[in-house]
Amino acid sequence: MTEMLGSMLLPPGLVLIIGAFLLPLVEGKLRAALVLTLPLLTLALVWLIPDGNHVQIAFLDYSLQPVNSTAEGRLFATIFSIMAFAGGLYALKTATLTELSAAFAYAGSAIGVTFAGDLITLFIFWEMMALGSTMVLWANTAANPKAYKASIRYLLVHLLGGVVLMSGIAAYVFETGSTAFTAMQADSVATWLILAGFLVNAGAPPLSAWIADAYPEASPSGMVFLSAFTTKTAVFVLLVGFAGTEILIYIGLYMVFYGIIYALLENDMRRILAYSIVNQVGFMVTAIGIGSEMALNGAAAHAFAHIIYKALLLMSAGSVLLMTSKRKCTELGGLFQSMPVTAINGIVGALAISAFPFTSGFVTKSLETSAAAYEGLVFVWFMLLAASAGVFLHAGIKFPWFVFFQKDSGMRPPDPAANMRWAMWLFSFLCIAIGVYPQALYSILPYAVDYQPYTVDHLVTQFQLLLFAGFAFFVLLPMMKRTLTISLDFDWFYRRFAKVVGDEFSVKTGKAFDRLETQVRGGATGFIQRLHRHHGPQGILARTWPSGAMVLWVAVMLVASLVLYYV
Repeated sequence: MTEMLGSMLLPPGLVLIIGAFLLPLVEGKLRAALVLTLPLLTLALVWLIPDGNHVQIAFLDYSLQPVNSTAEGRLFATIFSIMAFAGGLYALKTATLTELSAAFAYAGSAIGVTFAGDLITLFIFWEMMALGSTMVLWANTAANPKAYKASIRYLLVHLLGGVVLMSGIAAYVFETGSTAFTAMQADSVATWLILAGFLVNAGAPPLSAWIADAYPEASPSGMVFLSAFTTKTAVFVLLVGFAGTEILIYIGLYMVFYGIIYALLENDMRRILAYSIVNQVGFMVTAIGIGSEMALNGAAAHAFAHIIYKALLLMSAGSVLLMTSKRKCTELGGLFQSMPVTAINGIVGALAISAFPFTSGFVTKSLETSAAAYEGLVFVWFMLLAASAGVFLHAGIKFPWFVFFQKDSGMRPPDPAANMRWAMWLFSFLCIAIGVYPQALYSILPYAVDYQPYTVDHLVTQFQLLLFAGFAFFVLLPMMKRTLTISLDFDWFYRRFAKVVGDEFSVKTGKAFDRLETQVRGGATGFIQRLHRHHGPQGILARTWPSGAMVLWVAVMLVASLVLYYV
């Protein structure tokens, strides 16, 4: 029975990818029905597929495994499917058809990666993700002209990552003769290239800036989709391929504090949350570097919870942007008076990302910090603990305070449409439900969980940490007054410096080309003039010769040929 089922199975992500091409063919209620039912169908298929490899496809001398079900893959595919449903619900009445189709292809490709049992299949879906996410950005070009340039920079970064990844895969297959996607050791050029390709999508240094550069230029619903798949798919492949790689600890810690610092400096509410993505992924990368079962469970659980509460925060911010057309903190404030639903859900997301007890962030992040302590990594444990306070500062307090409270901006926009409110309520419910009953999530983690987050010492420590961070925020509030600033990041190099270098190169090569063209044109003109001089109407070769002269020359040539023949 299992063999028969396996022979009929397709990668679950194909349901959404096929759906992306079906959406333009239908309209009205049928399109809305597809948007809401296709993710649920995908989710059902994810859980109907038993563990193991079920499909083999011959490709050249290799065997592709597009339907390889694992505990890690099922966990990530589950939350990706849930995200596609909630994102579709949120985007139902505001997103363009292009955005919806691109988002579904994007989500389906991410799910395809989670079921890839070989590196070739993984790479195909990986690149499809890059194209789908770029299209999500492009879809907002009409409303936001900056989206086009941001999408080009975004695509270039991901094409660079794809080239590095493909180079690593080719070298790895050449060295080992295997295409299987399994745990690797970063001990060769091939595996280092694969690791680097994965880290580009995770937002690791020095290319962390592409997240804050691109995501905020998408539509309100587009950024919700973008926040969920690319970086978390990178977390998945790192978890499967490079668990326990020590350098990831330090890369992750850099990302943690990079995200905090830039988020605290930022004035744009959506860029604050974009930098926060880097910060949160840093926690996961650090846990993957630690590599113990508890740490890997923590990274997987944190990724699951992060997709929910980050999407909730971005739904709240997107609703504000949609109803006010404002995104800078200096232009907002007092919106809780007319947007109570958006404010409440934004606060729930802020509490969850801050690991407030009885929210999803508390029961997932604590696995990571506890894993660092259990492994005797005191410095890492202390840094993660300090970073938790930083998260509360920039996402837990700063975002809701400056957007919904602080000064009264005078604006009184209403809450958004019902479908957007339902999507926010759904994710708020999940944030609290997972926090209150974590066993539902713990039971589907890759490894058995023997951990109790709700101990007295853990609760006391976390409350003390949050209270201290909150106290520090309001004490330093005069120093944190929002101003119209621009935060320079590494993206300056490819947005400004590289542009100057490119322009200078273009000028130099243009001048050289002009000189070469002048020389070629001059040479060609001289050649034509010489031809005309000899073959033109007045040229020597065009003149009419007397017949006697012609007979003379024929006789001379005949004599010459006879002499040569007999000699």
